[in-house]
Amino acid sequence: MLYSKSRHILAATALVLANLSGTAWAGEIVLYTSQPEADAAETVAAFEAANPDVSVEVFRSGTSDLLGKLAAEFAAGSPQPDVLLIADAVSMEGLKADGRLAAYEGANTEGFDPNAFDSEGYYFGSKLITTGIVFNTGATEKPSSWADLTGAAYKDLVVMPSPLYSGAAAFMLSTFVDRDDLGWDFFESMQKNGLTSVRGNGAVLKSVATGENVYGIVVDFLALNAKKDGSPVDFVFPDEGVTAVTEPVAIMSTAKNVGDARKFVDFILSTEGQTLALTQGYLPSKASVGRPDWLPEGVEVNVMGADIGAIVGKIDGNKQRFSTLFGG
Repeated sequence: MLYSKSRHILAATALVLANLSGTAWAGEIVLYTSQPEADAAETVAAFEAANPDVSVEVFRSGTSDLLGKLAAEFAAGSPQPDVLLIADAVSMEGLKADGRLAAYEGANTEGFDPNAFDSEGYYFGSKLITTGIVFNTGATEKPSSWADLTGAAYKDLVVMPSPLYSGAAAFMLSTFVDRDDLGWDFFESMQKNGLTSVRGNGAVLKSVATGENVYGIVVDFLALNAKKDGSPVDFVFPDEGVTAVTEPVAIMSTAKNVGDARKFVDFILSTEGQTLALTQGYLPSKASVGRPDWLPEGVEVNVMGADIGAIVGKIDGNKQRFSTLFGG
């Protein structure tokens, strides 16, 4: 009997240690992602094909919704994901500052721009997603700059995703308001000019493609892939430059399965993972993989500089002010 009890104690101790080491759930990881549904399905399928010993449980929603879900889980003491794959580095910086991410110092970032990943190894950009101007090909005016959208010819004709739901839009907002040539003046002028705010980038593209609105502020790949597929839209990289999010991947500090979570990060950063991003129509973070076919030869994308650390401290206040201007 004593031997039996001792064996049970040893087994229970081993289970606790396995949980603490992140190996108790080997073969299974939980991914929270804000990728579009089709992209998320392709990413998971490709990862599982490359790692047949690992299965992925996915929860997909917009970045702001995911962060809200995580906040509730943190409050309850039960965060669920092992891995995050979300829109922007600003959100990752906030999680990093709160101790919610685990560093992965051995990740292979060879060939990646140093600006695409965290220097301490807490998160890694998977692609470059810029925000510019989409317009219906039936438009009488073709914009070339952000400032054009504040003109009389664009009154009541422009739509954008709400920064309250879109991570890319929230990053754009906070980058713009820190610039002398745009600032809050741009958004106040847009409010007076009848800008409509909707829940997401997909809704913006649909509105412009159907002619409900003529112009939109949207992420590049949605507009240019739609154009390639025959939708009556075109896209402009404005003269002032564009903002860019990197859709970073990161491992949670509370991950139950660190080993397989690292395999997921490895896949995203691998040539295979970066090629997948390219075939999905994105600019990959690893430039040597190539350029999407929607980006004309010779076109260089002018990305606005941004102080990620400064944006972290301002983004909530910026979103609140935007909400006051345009409604929730």
